[in-house]
Amino acid sequence: MTAPHPYTRYVAIGDSLTEGLGDPDPAGGHRGWADRLAEVLAGYQPSLAYANLAVRGKTAARIRAEQLGPALELKPDLVTVMAGMNDLVRSGFDAASVIADIEEMFARLTASGARVATVTFPDLGKVSPLARRVLPRILDLNARLCETAERHGVAVLDVFAHPVTTDPRLWADDRLHARPLGHARIASGMAHTLGLPGHDTWAEALPPRPRVPALRAVGAEVRWAVDFLGPWLWRRLRGRSSGDGCSAKRPEPGPVKLQDAA
Repeated sequence: MTAPHPYTRYVAIGDSLTEGLGDPDPAGGHRGWADRLAEVLAGYQPSLAYANLAVRGKTAARIRAEQLGPALELKPDLVTVMAGMNDLVRSGFDAASVIADIEEMFARLTASGARVATVTFPDLGKVSPLARRVLPRILDLNARLCETAERHGVAVLDVFAHPVTTDPRLWADDRLHARPLGHARIASGMAHTLGLPGHDTWAEALPPRPRVPALRAVGAEVRWAVDFLGPWLWRRLRGRSSGDGCSAKRPEPGPVKLQDAA
């Protein structure tokens, strides 16, 4: 039987979501949606080689500067690019500058002959009320991202268009990273975007959840601010990044070990 995709060399570049934070790997470290996508691809092409150059905390400019060159050197036929989340939440956000970095990645990767795919950003304000102020930025960046992707023939997984992507059950306690279910949905959505069979329902809604009492909801916001927002702001004030001292988890293409889909 002919495989439903031609890819034999997949490279993922990006930040913490592509690195896999929020999705622990039973073997240690992080799994994440890109690993899960690689597993789907390898299910059809057992010889698939996969590298993941993503590092947490990286802005679009840092991803372009630090990951684009190494990705091109690996000569992939499929590349996923996820960049811009760490720019969106910074005070000096400049959509034009972010898109310029992303466009350079799209242009150089597609010129190399690779199939390129990317992802839009969800409405973070529905994940955390404190993030509502960034919605205009998200709408602007998503529009620019889709226009740029169309110009370069890049496939787009549009998560913003699907309400399930802001369901709290897909998000980790820090509300910045997906939990395993969220990573699984992104991987399935990307597989669907790439035309792989069996992933049409990636965006279906989860069963209704019980209503959260107002007082408990307020308490959850306070705990989140203390446990996650405070440390994040402290790093910003010191000019630090969560990715300082970190390196890519899979810098060289290698075989993919298939795991359960859970």
